[in-house]
Amino acid sequence: MICPHCHKNGSRVVDSRPSDDGMCIRRRRECIHCGFRFTTFERFEESPLLVIKKDGTRQEFDRKKILNGLIRSAEKRPVSMDQLTAITDHVENKVRSLGENEVSSQLIGKYVMKELKGVDEISYIRFASVYRQFKDVDAFMNEIKSMIGNDKKQGGHND
Repeated sequence: MICPHCHKNGSRVVDSRPSDDGMCIRRRRECIHCGFRFTTFERFEESPLLVIKKDGTRQEFDRKKILNGLIRSAEKRPVSMDQLTAITDHVENKVRSLGENEVSSQLIGKYVMKELKGVDEISYIRFASVYRQFKDVDAFMNEIKSMIGNDKKQGGHND
């Protein structure tokens, strides 16, 4: 493994543990040349998964896109990076467990919103406003009213 600090090849594994619901191995490494410590993740190689976009084009599934969207939606909110990574992991696992070679971006967005809604409602609204492309304030308000109505039905308020 090439060290990200000194760029020399050679490191030793200091610690290994399962991560992402056992779907990958987190390894803590130390460079044998400069002593720099860094983390790597080992995942099994998956078959390509294509995402069908709204315009009908297809592109390879990229978990970084989900994570980046979540990071933007949770900016300045009390949501940890661990929570965002966990949402990304759950969504990726759910999509891959479908056993399909292609999945729609709309389905991925629904999975993300379902996970995010339980973590932070403001981040959820931010994500939904981009994902659903609200055409006007009325559409935006309808989504908020829907959330408020669901919250009252569940008998509480999430703070």
